[in-house]
Amino acid sequence: MRTGFTTGACAAAAAKAAARCLLRGESATEIETTLPNGSNVRFALERCEALNGGQLCSVFKDAGDDPDVTHGAELVAHVVLTDAPGVELSGGDGVATVTQPGLGLEVGSAAINPVPRKNIVEMVQQELAGSGRGAVVTISVPGGQEMAKGTLNSRLGLLGGISILGTSGIVRPYSTAAYKASVVQAIDVARSRGHDTLVLTTGGRSEQYAMALHPRLGEECFIQVGDFIGTGLKHCKRRGAGRVVVVGMIGKLSKMAEGVMQTHQAGSSVNLQSLSELAGEAGGARSLVKAVATANTGRHALELCKEAQVDIATPVCARVAAVSETHVGGGLPVHVYMVDFGGELLGGHGPTLG
Repeated sequence: MRTGFTTGACAAAAAKAAARCLLRGESATEIETTLPNGSNVRFALERCEALNGGQLCSVFKDAGDDPDVTHGAELVAHVVLTDAPGVELSGGDGVATVTQPGLGLEVGSAAINPVPRKNIVEMVQQELAGSGRGAVVTISVPGGQEMAKGTLNSRLGLLGGISILGTSGIVRPYSTAAYKASVVQAIDVARSRGHDTLVLTTGGRSEQYAMALHPRLGEECFIQVGDFIGTGLKHCKRRGAGRVVVVGMIGKLSKMAEGVMQTHQAGSSVNLQSLSELAGEAGGARSLVKAVATANTGRHALELCKEAQVDIATPVCARVAAVSETHVGGGLPVHVYMVDFGGELLGGHGPTLG
């Protein structure tokens, strides 16, 4: 599948182009830039124009085949030269502002993460070399506020737009590096604010149901990890969480029970044979065991067990808890609860928090 480029890489390319055009007094249609991973890449410029005493250049983000909400975003850099050396970087329209601690970024600053910040500054400094000049660089993203609705930014205290992200400069299909970064940030925020119990869910519905199960926990304690349960668990351990609660539905939880810690459907499937064995261990008749083994989906298997009044949810949750604790190397209690597609609690492993 086709790779793409991060928002940080695109912003750095636009900033480098603007600085070059300003210093040389010329226009351009493309620019070669160096990514954080050291690769040299050529970007086409969407806009290149003089503006307000400086130069504006922009690059459209191509995320390749990755399903990223910022695919097609226009990363705009406006550069103004200064007499004093140094590069000052800020965020404009469509770039989020940091309003809460715990993200590794200064409160009140633009949400431009450290690696892309360094890359942008270095690319501009390359163009300034030998000129004795400095620059003020403003990065903006038209429509960034609307794009941010498809991210976790508002919960993290990142308001007014998207974050400028990227550690290598490259987006790999379905690695969804930006989403994994947001999971890590959400855990960092929760821990920095003193929350000891963190609740990991696989999506919006499971999070809604998890909040109903644990009404005394603050919103910041609930983190949508999507398919990246392994990433979430390990970072909770790394940040010293006291315990983790996992809330999910049969499909994702049955995969986790098999040790699959990246649960995207293209990379794994529900092990119906394993579910059938659990159904047998839970007291299910031979006919049920056979029916579960040949079920269409995990949801179908669950429906068969519910109809036969066999609790398969509890043993699945117990297995997920054991696998999760092993995955992080111990030292982190993991409680697991299964809900159905209407939010009903089907079973669990661990005490009810309330």
